Amino acid sequence: MSADLKSQDVRWLRRSFDRAAASYDAAAVLQAEVRGVLLERLDLTRIEPRVVLDVGAATGQGARALKRRYPGARVIAVDSSAGMLRIAARRRAWLRPFALLCADATRLPLADASVDVAFSNLLLPWCDPDALFAELRRVLAPRGLLTLTGLGPDTLKELRAAWAAVDGHVHVGDFIDMHDVGDALVRAGFASPVLDVDRYTLRYGDVQSLAADLKATGARNAAGGRLKGLTSPRKFAAMRRAYEAHRAEGRLPATCEVVFAQAWAPVEQRARAPSAEGISLESLREQLAARRRS
Repeated sequence: MSADLKSQDVRWLRRSFDRAAASYDAAAVLQAEVRGVLLERLDLTRIEPRVVLDVGAATGQGARALKRRYPGARVIAVDSSAGMLRIAARRRAWLRPFALLCADATRLPLADASVDVAFSNLLLPWCDPDALFAELRRVLAPRGLLTLTGLGPDTLKELRAAWAAVDGHVHVGDFIDMHDVGDALVRAGFASPVLDVDRYTLRYGDVQSLAADLKATGARNAAGGRLKGLTSPRKFAAMRRAYEAHRAEGRLPATCEVVFAQAWAPVEQRARAPSAEGISLESLREQLAARRRS
């Protein structure tokens, strides 16, 4: 695991997400698409939760969908950004409200084994996976489900290559590989992890539009080795020229490698969760494909 993931400037990230709260939903195209797939995968899981966490809830879109899916459960939208949660508060329906909790996902003010489902969409790139998984393992009850997405190392590979042609600074943070996600889940004590990867390609007319979307969603480079301060127009122009080498059919691609993971809190340490038996990656894909065709 890269040291960059453990040395991110957490306070700077929180401020970035606070500033992006008002612009987030309009720009979060990838986040919305991936969230829909992650919610769809819950159709394949038989569970009647009492308490559901949306960890890294941002503006509450996921929490609202989870409350519709599990109307009898207490759904809690957790985010460290107060700005994001202020937007999420506007999404709470009178008949189906969800709770708001402003907290660090690696230090949750919740009791041990108090949660039945932990849902997390694209929070993983912004925190230490070992710390996150250890905390979610702590709060999940026996047979509790963790379902999440993260970003793999091919994410923004074109932007990374373009900046690498300009200087040696870290302009795009590292993202954790699928196999490392699985290893981290096992280290935290989760059972029956199922992981797979899907790739999405966003296409832009110019680099400025990509940069604007990243800023609008709060997805800023928080790596410890990043260049602090403003990037000079000369360097940005050089990066823009280097990015042009990737242009295809008149558009600039931005690759996003999305890691999907599901795991269970075991009944006992090292025990296999009975509810997860028989779920393989191939059967998961086949069942999802069949549901889309029906």
